[in-house]
Amino acid sequence: MRYVMLGPPGAGKGTQAVRISNRLGIPHISTGDLLRLADVATPAGAAARTLMEAGHLVSDEIVVDLLFERIRRSDARKGFILDGFPRNVIQAEILDEWLAGQDEGLDAVLEIYAPVAVLLDRVLSRSAQAVSAGSAPRADDNETTLRQRLESYRMETLPLSDYYHRKGVLMSFDGTCNIDALATAIGEQIPAVGR
Repeated sequence: MRYVMLGPPGAGKGTQAVRISNRLGIPHISTGDLLRLADVATPAGAAARTLMEAGHLVSDEIVVDLLFERIRRSDARKGFILDGFPRNVIQAEILDEWLAGQDEGLDAVLEIYAPVAVLLDRVLSRSAQAVSAGSAPRADDNETTLRQRLESYRMETLPLSDYYHRKGVLMSFDGTCNIDALATAIGEQIPAVGR
Protein backbone atom coordinates (compact mmCIF):
# COMPACT_ATOMS: atom_id res chain seq x y z
CA MET A 1 0.00 0.00 0.00
CA ARG A 2 2.03 2.88 -1.33
CA TYR A 3 0.17 6.08 -2.12
CA VAL A 4 0.91 9.68 -3.10
CA MET A 5 -1.49 12.55 -2.40
CA LEU A 6 -1.59 15.17 -5.13
CA GLY A 7 -3.49 18.43 -5.33
CA PRO A 8 -3.21 22.20 -4.92
CA PRO A 9 -2.88 23.95 -1.56
CA GLY A 10 -6.21 24.01 0.27
CA ALA A 11 -7.59 20.96 -1.55
CA GLY A 12 -7.55 18.82 1.59
CA LYS A 13 -4.60 16.51 0.90
CA GLY A 14 -3.32 16.53 4.46
CA THR A 15 -6.74 15.88 5.99
CA GLN A 16 -7.43 12.95 3.67
CA ALA A 17 -3.89 11.57 4.05
CA VAL A 18 -4.34 11.40 7.83
CA ARG A 19 -7.67 9.58 7.42
CA ILE A 20 -6.16 7.06 5.02
CA SER A 21 -3.17 6.59 7.32
CA ASN A 22 -5.44 5.86 10.28
CA ARG A 23 -7.73 3.56 8.32
CA LEU A 24 -4.96 1.48 6.74
CA GLY A 25 -2.41 1.63 9.56
CA ILE A 26 0.32 3.08 7.35
CA PRO A 27 2.33 6.23 8.10
CA HIS A 28 1.36 9.60 6.68
CA ILE A 29 4.69 11.05 5.54
CA SER A 30 4.53 14.80 5.08
CA THR A 31 7.52 16.56 3.54
CA GLY A 32 6.93 19.55 5.80
CA ASP A 33 7.00 17.33 8.89
CA LEU A 34 10.14 15.56 7.65
CA LEU A 35 11.91 18.91 7.47
CA ARG A 36 10.57 20.25 10.76
CA LEU A 37 11.41 17.04 12.61
CA ALA A 38 14.67 16.25 10.80
CA ASP A 39 16.79 13.90 12.91
CA VAL A 40 20.20 15.50 13.31
CA ALA A 41 21.66 12.04 14.04
CA THR A 42 21.38 11.22 10.33
CA PRO A 43 23.50 12.90 7.62
CA ALA A 44 20.44 14.16 5.72
CA GLY A 45 18.75 15.39 8.90
CA ALA A 46 21.87 17.22 10.06
CA ALA A 47 22.29 18.86 6.64
CA ALA A 48 18.62 19.89 6.53
CA ARG A 49 18.73 21.34 10.03
CA THR A 50 21.89 23.33 9.29
CA LEU A 51 20.38 24.82 6.12
CA MET A 52 17.06 25.68 7.76
CA GLU A 53 18.70 27.28 10.78
CA ALA A 54 20.74 29.44 8.39
CA GLY A 55 17.52 30.44 6.61
CA HIS A 56 18.31 28.55 3.40
CA LEU A 57 16.11 26.29 1.31
CA VAL A 58 16.75 22.57 1.62
CA SER A 59 17.86 21.02 -1.67
CA ASP A 60 15.86 18.34 -3.48
CA GLU A 61 18.72 15.93 -2.86
CA ILE A 62 18.49 16.33 0.91
CA VAL A 63 14.69 16.13 0.88
CA VAL A 64 14.91 12.90 -1.12
CA ASP A 65 17.47 11.47 1.33
CA LEU A 66 15.21 12.37 4.27
CA LEU A 67 12.25 10.76 2.56
CA PHE A 68 14.07 7.52 1.81
CA GLU A 69 15.40 7.38 5.38
CA ARG A 70 11.79 7.69 6.58
CA ILE A 71 10.40 5.08 4.18
CA ARG A 72 13.03 2.57 5.37
CA ARG A 73 11.65 2.63 8.94
CA SER A 74 9.82 -0.46 10.16
CA ASP A 75 6.41 1.24 10.40
CA ALA A 76 6.49 1.85 6.62
CA ARG A 77 7.05 -1.81 5.71
CA LYS A 78 3.33 -2.27 5.02
CA GLY A 79 3.25 0.95 3.03
CA PHE A 80 2.93 4.71 3.35
CA ILE A 81 1.08 7.72 2.06
CA LEU A 82 3.22 10.63 0.84
CA ASP A 83 1.96 14.19 1.22
CA GLY A 84 4.01 16.97 -0.40
CA PHE A 85 6.33 14.68 -2.34
CA PRO A 86 6.95 14.46 -5.21
CA ARG A 87 6.60 18.13 -6.12
CA ASN A 88 7.78 17.79 -9.71
CA VAL A 89 8.38 15.20 -12.41
CA ILE A 90 12.09 14.90 -11.60
CA GLN A 91 11.27 13.96 -8.01
CA ALA A 92 8.62 11.52 -9.27
CA GLU A 93 11.19 9.82 -11.48
CA ILE A 94 13.63 9.58 -8.56
CA LEU A 95 10.89 8.04 -6.39
CA ASP A 96 9.91 5.56 -9.11
CA GLU A 97 13.52 4.53 -9.61
CA TRP A 98 14.10 4.06 -5.89
CA LEU A 99 10.91 2.02 -5.46
CA ALA A 100 11.81 -0.12 -8.48
CA GLY A 101 15.15 -0.84 -6.80
CA GLN A 102 13.13 -2.21 -3.86
CA ASP A 103 10.94 -4.25 -6.26
CA GLU A 104 8.04 -1.99 -5.39
CA GLY A 105 5.92 0.69 -7.02
CA LEU A 106 3.10 3.07 -6.21
CA ASP A 107 -0.34 1.56 -5.87
CA ALA A 108 -2.09 4.84 -6.63
CA VAL A 109 -1.72 8.58 -6.83
CA LEU A 110 -4.78 10.21 -5.27
CA GLU A 111 -5.35 13.61 -6.84
CA ILE A 112 -7.81 16.03 -5.26
CA TYR A 113 -8.87 18.92 -7.46
CA ALA A 114 -10.93 22.04 -6.78
CA PRO A 115 -11.38 25.44 -8.45
CA VAL A 116 -9.35 28.42 -7.23
CA ALA A 117 -12.44 30.12 -5.76
CA VAL A 118 -13.09 27.11 -3.50
CA LEU A 119 -9.44 26.90 -2.44
CA LEU A 120 -9.35 30.61 -1.65
CA ASP A 121 -12.58 30.42 0.35
CA ARG A 122 -11.20 27.48 2.39
CA VAL A 123 -7.92 29.21 3.18
CA LEU A 124 -9.58 32.47 4.19
CA SER A 125 -12.17 30.58 6.28
CA ARG A 126 -9.40 28.62 8.01
CA SER A 127 -7.63 31.90 8.80
CA ALA A 128 -10.82 33.50 10.16
CA GLN A 129 -11.57 30.43 12.31
CA ALA A 130 -8.08 30.58 13.81
CA VAL A 131 -8.49 34.27 14.67
CA SER A 132 -11.95 33.74 16.20
CA ALA A 133 -10.53 30.88 18.31
CA GLY A 134 -7.80 33.22 19.60
CA SER A 135 -5.04 31.49 17.65
CA ALA A 136 -2.65 32.95 15.14
CA PRO A 137 -3.56 31.96 11.57
CA ARG A 138 -1.03 30.10 9.49
CA ALA A 139 1.41 32.52 7.87
CA ASP A 140 0.46 31.26 4.41
CA ASP A 141 -3.33 31.53 4.94
CA ASN A 142 -3.89 34.68 2.90
CA GLU A 143 -4.91 35.41 -0.68
CA THR A 144 -1.57 36.71 -1.90
CA THR A 145 0.42 33.73 -0.63
CA LEU A 146 -2.20 31.25 -1.84
CA ARG A 147 -2.14 32.69 -5.35
CA GLN A 148 1.68 32.47 -5.37
CA ARG A 149 1.54 28.86 -4.14
CA LEU A 150 -1.10 27.99 -6.75
CA GLU A 151 1.07 29.41 -9.53
CA SER A 152 4.03 27.40 -8.26
CA TYR A 153 1.79 24.32 -8.14
CA ARG A 154 0.60 24.94 -11.70
CA MET A 155 4.13 25.28 -13.03
CA GLU A 156 5.91 22.54 -11.05
CA THR A 157 3.45 20.02 -9.65
CA LEU A 158 0.44 19.94 -11.99
CA PRO A 159 2.47 18.14 -14.71
CA LEU A 160 2.52 15.17 -12.32
CA SER A 161 -1.14 14.56 -13.22
CA ASP A 162 -0.16 13.69 -16.79
CA TYR A 163 2.93 11.81 -15.64
CA TYR A 164 0.96 9.52 -13.33
CA HIS A 165 -1.99 9.26 -15.73
CA ARG A 166 0.36 7.82 -18.36
CA LYS A 167 1.59 5.31 -15.76
CA GLY A 168 -2.00 4.26 -15.06
CA VAL A 169 -1.93 5.01 -11.31
CA LEU A 170 -3.76 8.37 -11.15
CA MET A 171 -7.15 8.55 -9.43
CA SER A 172 -8.82 11.96 -9.41
CA PHE A 173 -11.39 13.13 -6.85
CA ASP A 174 -13.60 16.20 -6.67
CA GLY A 175 -12.39 18.20 -3.70
CA THR A 176 -15.43 20.50 -3.64
CA CYS A 177 -17.47 18.03 -1.61
CA ASN A 178 -17.30 17.87 2.17
CA ILE A 179 -14.51 16.07 4.02
CA ASP A 180 -16.55 12.96 4.84
CA ALA A 181 -17.93 12.56 1.31
CA LEU A 182 -14.43 12.91 -0.13
CA ALA A 183 -13.06 10.34 2.36
CA THR A 184 -15.84 7.94 1.35
CA ALA A 185 -15.12 8.41 -2.36
CA ILE A 186 -11.40 7.76 -1.82
CA GLY A 187 -12.08 4.81 0.46
CA GLU A 188 -14.26 3.17 -2.17
CA GLN A 189 -11.37 3.24 -4.65
CA ILE A 190 -8.37 2.33 -2.50
CA PRO A 191 -9.28 -1.32 -1.83
CA ALA A 192 -9.39 -1.90 -5.59
CA VAL A 193 -5.70 -1.08 -5.90
CA GLY A 194 -4.20 -1.95 -2.50
CA ARG A 195 -1.82 -4.92 -2.33
